[in-house]
Amino acid sequence: MALAVGIVGLPSAGKTTLFEALTHAPASANVGMAPIPDERLDQLGRVIGAKKVTPAAIRVADVQGPWPQLLGELRQVDALLVVLDGFSGTRVPAEDLETLRLELLVADRDHVERRLERVEKQAKSGDPQLRKEVEELRRILDHLDRGGTLADSPGELPPELGPLTTKPLISVENGPGGIDLKLEAELAELPPAEADAFREGPSALGEVVRQLFGELDLIVFFTASEKETRAWTLRRGSTAIDAAGTVHSDLARGFIRCEVIRWHDLVEAGSHTEAARRGLQRLEGKTYEVQDGDVLNVRFNV
Repeated sequence: MALAVGIVGLPSAGKTTLFEALTHAPASANVGMAPIPDERLDQLGRVIGAKKVTPAAIRVADVQGPWPQLLGELRQVDALLVVLDGFSGTRVPAEDLETLRLELLVADRDHVERRLERVEKQAKSGDPQLRKEVEELRRILDHLDRGGTLADSPGELPPELGPLTTKPLISVENGPGGIDLKLEAELAELPPAEADAFREGPSALGEVVRQLFGELDLIVFFTASEKETRAWTLRRGSTAIDAAGTVHSDLARGFIRCEVIRWHDLVEAGSHTEAARRGLQRLEGKTYEVQDGDVLNVRFNV
């Protein structure tokens, strides 16, 4: 499943403009995919002679609707992109960011309180698991009321909470001090080479991806065949079986071994066969920790 981010911000800050710049989709779509540029993927595709080259992508949601609905959708994403108004001259981006942080803190506190009320009623049945969750939620609510956050709450959080304040929060200032999102949306309609010629500074997508990879501690691995050469994102420290499951659940279920080649070794060798002949390909088990730039071929049997 693709990495998912939700765009938030005050009215007229440039949320929809950022969405258009990242996804090249119309504003009415609300949800789109932002491909992640990667020169390594292009080189692998040329060497392999791939009929199709597919970059890794970020699922971007320009979340709309009333505040409760918006919060519910944001609980499903991996990170939050906050668009700050740095162009109108009527807002102070740093202050707006703190206002949003406070709103997320309040929303998380209210969410815990509502869940506690619901689970307390259900726990009257005597279910030991529900009683345990009631105790956990009371502890968490007390922690929040004493000025803490869910991010620094001791112990594990119930998975049903979907807290907002534990998600990476990445700010994008729309204006001279950050990124000109209106220009980026216009450049998104041009071929990449032409867009780069007009652009001053980093692209909106490039800057967002840089920050996302840092906040979520992501790496990229590749699968490479003549049919399709593709890039995938994975959390740093993940194993070969995690990578297999990212590609397809059947690969993880029937995992046997994984052929691993470093991307630059495969490019230099020119083919899987030549890389294997040179001793650049190795077999790894399910506990192998995947490295950024690995090219994987999973052997499996279902």
